[in-house]
Amino acid sequence: MPSAIKGSIMIEGHQVTITNPDKLLWPEAGITKLIYLQKLAELAPYLMPRCRNRLLTTIRYPGGIHSPFFYQKNAPEPLPDFVTTAWHENIRYVVLDSLPTLLWLGNLASIEFHPSLHYIGEALPCEWIIDLDPSREEEPRIMEAASYVGDILSSLGLKSIPKTSGATGVQVIVPVQYGITFDELRTFGHFVARYATEKHPRLFTIERLKKDRGDNIYFDYLQHYGGKTIAAAYTPRAKKAASVSTPLTWDEVRKNPHPSEFHLLNIAERLQQKGDLLSEVPPQSLDSILKHLSPKQRT
Repeated sequence: MPSAIKGSIMIEGHQVTITNPDKLLWPEAGITKLIYLQKLAELAPYLMPRCRNRLLTTIRYPGGIHSPFFYQKNAPEPLPDFVTTAWHENIRYVVLDSLPTLLWLGNLASIEFHPSLHYIGEALPCEWIIDLDPSREEEPRIMEAASYVGDILSSLGLKSIPKTSGATGVQVIVPVQYGITFDELRTFGHFVARYATEKHPRLFTIERLKKDRGDNIYFDYLQHYGGKTIAAAYTPRAKKAASVSTPLTWDEVRKNPHPSEFHLLNIAERLQQKGDLLSEVPPQSLDSILKHLSPKQRT
């Protein structure tokens, strides 16, 4: 099939243009753009709720994952009539609210989806995410670290869900009741991070500068504020394995899986078996914990 082929498909009553369906986006995994679009459609019921009503940044790889890439915040032109947008600080963002929009973005080789940590038009966070960022390219202790964080949160009466970043790290998600501020989340995050680093000083660090982290895993609590984004649950990643940011059970974490085990070619089967693990944890209240933090800890 010629690489310059162009066609279209009808999705939910809208015509979505498809170009170069045979272009290899993940060469090692053998995933072409057409296969990618099929996998995106399977991911849609899980990925879209994690991006809906949020400001969306995508990372585009027009020539595949080994080619130059760029971050897309401003909605690209021309815009199909089915694409919704929202303005924020002079940037016109795409709103991922429909399957046609998702597949249109996929056809543009938008491989990674990074939503804002707050809803459109809001200033308060819609969830709390602890980002565990390895200092090494391969970190065999990352699941051990995530498990410790889960235990700390559980000891505080909080339910949480771990997910692979799809790259090398792990994020721990705590759905929070609406009304807490980003400042309060960073206060609580600092409290948990200090406890983790004091209890496991050879595993965790809160040093912001990479040169000061050694081989320890960075417990990132500072990047959680308005205007920041993070890789969405169920987003594909531009890695050789075509990995997908995947929520896990805590039992799975304790079995020490590698993030590359969860990828575009097997994620649909997993989701059929496990469902959306993120939907199983209700929003948590942090009020009782925050009020017990000392004034010094709250600054």
